Amino acid sequence: MEKQSKLPKLLAIIVAVLLLAVALWWFFWRQAPFPEGLVQANGRFEGDHYTVSGKWPGRVVELLAREGDWVVKGQVMVKLDDTQIRTKLNQARSAVDVINAQLRAAQTGLVVFKKNVPLKIATAKAGLGHSDAEVMASLASERQMQKDAQRFRELLSRATVEKRRSEQADLSWQVAKAQYRTAQAGRIQAQQQVAEAELGWDEIKAKTDQVYALAAQVSQAEAVMAEAQSVLDDLVVYAPATGMVTTRIVDNGEMVAAGSPLFDIVDLDKLYLKVYVPEQEIGKVRLGLPAQIYTDAYPEQAFPAVIRYIASAAEFTPKEVQTPDERVKLVYAAKLYLDNNPDHKLTPGLPADAVIRWQEGSPWAKPRW
Repeated sequence: MEKQSKLPKLLAIIVAVLLLAVALWWFFWRQAPFPEGLVQANGRFEGDHYTVSGKWPGRVVELLAREGDWVVKGQVMVKLDDTQIRTKLNQARSAVDVINAQLRAAQTGLVVFKKNVPLKIATAKAGLGHSDAEVMASLASERQMQKDAQRFRELLSRATVEKRRSEQADLSWQVAKAQYRTAQAGRIQAQQQVAEAELGWDEIKAKTDQVYALAAQVSQAEAVMAEAQSVLDDLVVYAPATGMVTTRIVDNGEMVAAGSPLFDIVDLDKLYLKVYVPEQEIGKVRLGLPAQIYTDAYPEQAFPAVIRYIASAAEFTPKEVQTPDERVKLVYAAKLYLDNNPDHKLTPGLPADAVIRWQEGSPWAKPRW
């Protein structure tokens, strides 16, 4: 009877202990249900990648960046051997200098010719005018002397004048004819001088054509020099964007082909978390929704983000994200872009969990898996 009376008491104590344990669990250890209006997802950080490559082949003579380095846009990363192209550039510069000297000489000669030719033509035409006047004067004198000689001959035939006077008149006529012929010869020479002076216009045209030809040669030589300078500039490879060097493919002394990748740069200020939203939750997610991202490295810090991309087609969960029994589920890829990456704490490849708030006003909560 005594044992039977103790049994209910023992059961009561056990029940009391259980109730106390349940109460303690409820108030102290029970995890509150995940708030309505939130969607959980996880994935890895990715970023905008920039491939660094050169336009020309060559041998690496100076390597100025390595993995993990932070580079800014326009920073020199690689220098290729430029010995041959510098030689070509110097040759091109010398050619430009020589042709420029020839052009300056031709331009100076053209200026002198343009000044002298009109003066020579004017002088020659003035000489021609003087010769014309001499011809006219000598012709008039010769005709007058001819008339005088004929008149004295008639007078001599009538014995009116002495023979000596008639001979003197004939002699003067002969001198006048000689002077007329000399004046005519001088006129022909003056005409030739005018014609030769007017040939200067042709020489001016020829010299002008020479100046144009030399100017064209200068332009061509300058184009060759500019091309060589461009190739020389391209043998120095610069960072196309600001970011962190994640991959280096070359080393000092190596030969690289034109266009071959040399580095990979990721912009740490434009990181995004690529997550996979379960098919049954995708209807709640839309572009522009806010999100908070948590990482194991910084478990107490939430990184604000915004959804800026949602895939249009479902896919099976990638193997590196979920457990094997989750991989057969259909999910939609989404990209959560960080508002900022303070001190560049977050880097590509880092796994992280995200909470997306699809219902405005829902309280934020850490992800639970």
